[in-house]
Amino acid sequence: MATSFSPTASVGSIIFQNPPKGLLLLSQQQQQRSFASSASYATLKLPRAFALSPRPLLSKGRTTLVRAATIEEIEAEKAAIEKDAKTRMDRTIDNVRTNFSSIRTGRANPSMLDKIQVEYYGSPVSLKSIAQISTPDASSLLVQPYDKSSLKAIEKAIVSSDLGMTPNNDGELIRLSIPQLTSDRRKELSKIVAKQAEEGKVALRNIRRDALKAYDKLEKEKKLSEDNVKDLSSDLQLTDEYMKKVDTIFKQKEKELLTV
Repeated sequence: MATSFSPTASVGSIIFQNPPKGLLLLSQQQQQRSFASSASYATLKLPRAFALSPRPLLSKGRTTLVRAATIEEIEAEKAAIEKDAKTRMDRTIDNVRTNFSSIRTGRANPSMLDKIQVEYYGSPVSLKSIAQISTPDASSLLVQPYDKSSLKAIEKAIVSSDLGMTPNNDGELIRLSIPQLTSDRRKELSKIVAKQAEEGKVALRNIRRDALKAYDKLEKEKKLSEDNVKDLSSDLQLTDEYMKKVDTIFKQKEKELLTV
């Protein structure tokens, strides 16, 4: 099909040879455009408000720019948002595990001291970074500092914690005896664990909410369409997977607490 400009048109015009029927029907629907036909040509006269360009149409009074995101762009945005959400959810699971491990179950475990912070040369540091912690048996812990001058500070930190254990300092190391849990204490700790599990789930829901807001922001910035956002939001199933992880580690911890 040959295309040229009509020299007689006062405004930009396009010449179509053997114009298709659909093009002629267009002239009946839009009164702003008119067709002059001859034996083998039709001239399309455009209003002054339009300019011919390979780029999106621009009008003088209003700028209309419509561009659909490519599949590659949509996938890239989706991957970036999901990666950020997954990283944060992994961190949340790690925090839940750390909180659970700090709750004693009646058996000695070095992770019970993970949250102990010691004032060391004027700065708070974690106990495990300045001492070696071991379990000589199922009911005791040994804390051997790398610097013996820190023994007093370590002893003070353990006493000030909520572990409920009395350290025995012999000048070389600290021994901790793990008292057996009563039935009431086990139930109390079980409630604390359940609360921590629920806090973990709330954190996961908030992360999903942030991911959905990121999609909405892309829609407002015209980077994604409303349909794109709906499809991506429905595909964001990470939350269910991580919720199950929280339930699994909670049930495991609860079983440890209630097993005498």
